[in-house]
Amino acid sequence: MKLLPTASLTMLCVSLFSAGSFAADVTPNAIMKFESLHKPVLAAQGSAFAVEVAPDRGDSHGLAKRLDSNNSFTVKGGSKPQINRDGRFAAFVIEPTLLEQEMATDKARKQLKSGLVLLNTDTGSQVQYASVEKFAFNQAGSHMAIWYAADEASDESDAKAESDLQETATAEVTSAKADASVPKVDKYDKGRTLELVNLNGASSQKIDQVTAYYFDKAGRYALVAQNDINANVHNLVLIDLNTDKQTVLQAYVDQQIGAVSVSEDGRFVAYTFGTASEAPFGREYQLSLYHLADGRTHKVPNTDEWTLNRYSELTFSEDSKRLFFGRVPQVNQQLELPTVASESDLFDPSMITAQRGLKLWHGDDPRIKPNEIKQYKKDLKRSYLAVLHLNNNQVMQLADRQVPDIELQQQQRYLIASSDKPYLKMITWAGFYRDYYIVDINTGRKKLFLPQQPSGEAPRLSPNERFAAYYQQGELFLYQIAQDRRVHLTKDIDTPFADEDHDYPSAAPSYGLGPWLEDGSAFLAYDKYDIWQFNTKSLTGFTITAGQGRQQQIQYRLAGLVEHKDKPTILTDGQGVLLHGYNERTKGDGFYQAKVGGAGIKVLMQGDYKLTPLARAELSDTVLYSKQRYDLYPDIYSSNISTPQHAVRQTDLDSQRRGLDWGNAELVHWTNGDGQPLDGVLIKPSNYQAGKRYPVLVYFYRFMSDRLHAFPQMKLNHRPNFAWYADNGYAILLPDIRFEVGYPGAASVQALTSGVQHLIEMGIADREAIGIQGHSWGGYQTAFAVTQTHIFKAAVTGAPVANMTSAYSGIRHGTGLARQFQYETGQSRIGESLFNAPQKYIENSPIFYAERIKTPMMIMFGDKDDAVPWEQGVELYLAMRRAGKEVVFLQYEDEPHHLKKYPNKLDYSLRMMQYFDHYLKGTPAPQWLQQGEAYTEYKKAD
Repeated sequence: MKLLPTASLTMLCVSLFSAGSFAADVTPNAIMKFESLHKPVLAAQGSAFAVEVAPDRGDSHGLAKRLDSNNSFTVKGGSKPQINRDGRFAAFVIEPTLLEQEMATDKARKQLKSGLVLLNTDTGSQVQYASVEKFAFNQAGSHMAIWYAADEASDESDAKAESDLQETATAEVTSAKADASVPKVDKYDKGRTLELVNLNGASSQKIDQVTAYYFDKAGRYALVAQNDINANVHNLVLIDLNTDKQTVLQAYVDQQIGAVSVSEDGRFVAYTFGTASEAPFGREYQLSLYHLADGRTHKVPNTDEWTLNRYSELTFSEDSKRLFFGRVPQVNQQLELPTVASESDLFDPSMITAQRGLKLWHGDDPRIKPNEIKQYKKDLKRSYLAVLHLNNNQVMQLADRQVPDIELQQQQRYLIASSDKPYLKMITWAGFYRDYYIVDINTGRKKLFLPQQPSGEAPRLSPNERFAAYYQQGELFLYQIAQDRRVHLTKDIDTPFADEDHDYPSAAPSYGLGPWLEDGSAFLAYDKYDIWQFNTKSLTGFTITAGQGRQQQIQYRLAGLVEHKDKPTILTDGQGVLLHGYNERTKGDGFYQAKVGGAGIKVLMQGDYKLTPLARAELSDTVLYSKQRYDLYPDIYSSNISTPQHAVRQTDLDSQRRGLDWGNAELVHWTNGDGQPLDGVLIKPSNYQAGKRYPVLVYFYRFMSDRLHAFPQMKLNHRPNFAWYADNGYAILLPDIRFEVGYPGAASVQALTSGVQHLIEMGIADREAIGIQGHSWGGYQTAFAVTQTHIFKAAVTGAPVANMTSAYSGIRHGTGLARQFQYETGQSRIGESLFNAPQKYIENSPIFYAERIKTPMMIMFGDKDDAVPWEQGVELYLAMRRAGKEVVFLQYEDEPHHLKKYPNKLDYSLRMMQYFDHYLKGTPAPQWLQQGEAYTEYKKAD
């Protein structure tokens, strides 16, 4: 291949990072330092919020602001914020600095500990705590629990001692181990120091050897499990949070205390315990109920069928009438491989084969072996829900091995349970399904009411537990539990409730179910545009948006709802609600107001911008949201839920953008060869000049036009950074792709080429300088497109499927699932098995048309890709190499589907820019592109 003179990657790094290399300011260095907002949290009373402010590379800082006084404070190094109920305190994780991490050896880096800063948002005072494992405010907002990290020095000493013993199989060492005065304690059983900070009195107390704790919701108590196996101390400690008084409720010398909980009315304490001398993997636990009024203890006996293990959790109902807990059929110690103890063992076939390394795959296995392995630890922790009725001490088993999964959300009579067990084998080719049951909490009786339902379409139980609403095959239904009767709610409604843009070879999903009304009289649901209310008495429905969504092509959705961790969101009749609207024509957003039980909407604000609800205060009408455009950073705004148009901007990270040269985005429309209208986003270069033609970079996946008003992600990763490319003289096209089942490749090519041709006809695109980049599904489309058209002059494809015939029976290593379902019912959209339609798999595979390619291609893969087998990149590379095509392959070591290590992200970003600059702008080829790079091994750091 003929290339221009070389330029080294190092020299490009220097030029790109130097202030004077471009006429404008967007450089990799500017992107690295560009700060973004993450994880905003709003106090329950709406009085303050906290947020992490993080650059793409470097150290974060925490920001906390009071909304009632405008106090604003910064916490150096702060991340992952939490805020207490009244907003008086915010807490931030303090991680080791980037410099500390980068300068440390691998061993030293593992020993670096995170800390915590507690900020008083009234005074700005900060208290720092070192070596913190985790922390949390109680729900009442009066206290914070700080759980310190374990002493890993002793852990390492134990591990070294154990290693030494294993390496020396002498009687002397064995005797020394037996006589050790301090027995080794399993890491699971080791306690941590817990500090309880009284936020009202600025006092605190520490409890050593804590393995579990629980705050009640009212803020009266903290319950602590204190376990020290070496000292034979196992205490259940109740702490009165008003007086800081500690009371030992139970004390054992040989029983390890497990899970703990307190009833919300303050009458009961529940805990589990098991024999401390047994290894925790197979330790059997008992459940005990302690009456706080008189100290009585009621032990809940295990049965021949059911017992408890270390993963059994305890949850009191909100009305304190029931205790839910997990049980298991049996508890066994972990199996161990036999070890050779004599010379005869060396020739014993049973001993030798017992040490085999084998995983047996059987055709009738419910899960294929890799998926079974991925699920193993989760299955170890699985328990089956049971309930203790506190009024009569009766236990009822609710879940079992056949129906293992139950959604627990403060129900009093019925629960919804589900099972995917009948459909585990068919996951391989057909996707995910479940059977859904109604379970009677009082009797444990299960009633199957919804068989083989797609897992993503779970039914919703009404608050009065009389009904379950669900979607099935394009229609909405109501299940009347007492009558065991199904009512087809939408049989006389012409409006479709199935996804109207669904272009997959599977049943179209719904647009989702909304909340129930508190009394169970109605529930809300969505079509593509409008919000419906269905009445459980009249069995009729109407749109609370008065049909204006479909009429105006605005997609309305409920926004700003109060969300709870342990119970569903509910509404009341006549309640005013905030709606978020997306205008399909303009791609702009708005906030609107509607009323439950009524029909009609009120416009609060709408325009050419994107709005994102961020948080709603649980106990007030305060909301946080962001507002953005391509040329406006999504800062945080606060307002009353009824007047978002009068919001106050609380942050100003847009000031960073205002200091940079910036392009702008506009909506473009065109028609493909089949006469199908398509939309896309055109990002024009900084300092765009009308009439001048520019190199164009096409980036895409599926629908992209909804990103018209999205602020570009200011990161260096597996995607091109739009702001950087625009400032480097590129126009960027983000086209919508609409697929055809059975022919996804051809449909994509038609959308791509028609979009590019439209830019050429607009006088913007230089037809000799069109590049294309995609990743994953976009990477596949990129690789396929250049086999069908020569309109692209350079292509960069990340993690592409190149050969559908081999990828069909590959494995998604992240989940252990087979990839077959992706082709038969999912994203790859073939719609049939490889055996029934081999020609379609061939026709849609780039590798079979490698000899047609005239576009230079750069392939990128992480060789630990957990979604697409990285060998797909090897296949594409080898095919192009064999056909004599221009190709380079970037193999990033130990990287998954999306690059995680910053040096690799930066390296890929720089090489991608070099690649497009060379082929689309005629800059000299860098040396790595001209000559490749020889394999080198580097000396490892000490």
